[in-house]
Amino acid sequence: MRHQVKKGKLGRNTAHRRALLRNLVTSFLERERVRTTLAKARSVRPVAEKMITLAKRNTLHARRQALAYMTKESAVKKLFDEIGPRFTERPGGYTRIVKLDRRAGDGAEMAMLELVGSEFKKKAKKKKDTKKPAGK
Repeated sequence: MRHQVKKGKLGRNTAHRRALLRNLVTSFLERERVRTTLAKARSVRPVAEKMITLAKRNTLHARRQALAYMTKESAVKKLFDEIGPRFTERPGGYTRIVKLDRRAGDGAEMAMLELVGSEFKKKAKKKKDTKKPAGK
C-alpha cells in the first residue's frame, strides 16, 4: 500500500532522481521561474520551499545546509541575499504552479513553477526611429 507516499519516482532511479531535483531547485531559485513537466514541478515544489525556509533563518548552519543540497554557490547567495528577506513575513506558500499547454513532442503536461510575487512583466517595445537618415 502507498499510504503517506507523496512523491513519485519520475521514472528514474534514486541517484538520478536526486540529481534531477537538485538541479531543478538550483535553476528555479536562480531564475525565480522554471518551465517543466507538471510531475517534476510537483516534486520540486516542497524542496524549493524548504530551501526558502532555510534562507529565512539566515544562519550559518542554514547556509551550509543549502550549499550541501544546491549545486551553485551563486544560487545560494541569491537565495539568502534576495529571496529569503523577501518572504520573511510570509509563513509559507512561496511558490505557485501554473499549468501550461501540453508539450508538442510527446504530449506531456507542462507547468510553470514560479515564486509568488515575481509575476511576469512584459518588456517595453523599442520605438523605431521615425527620422529620415541625414545625408543624401
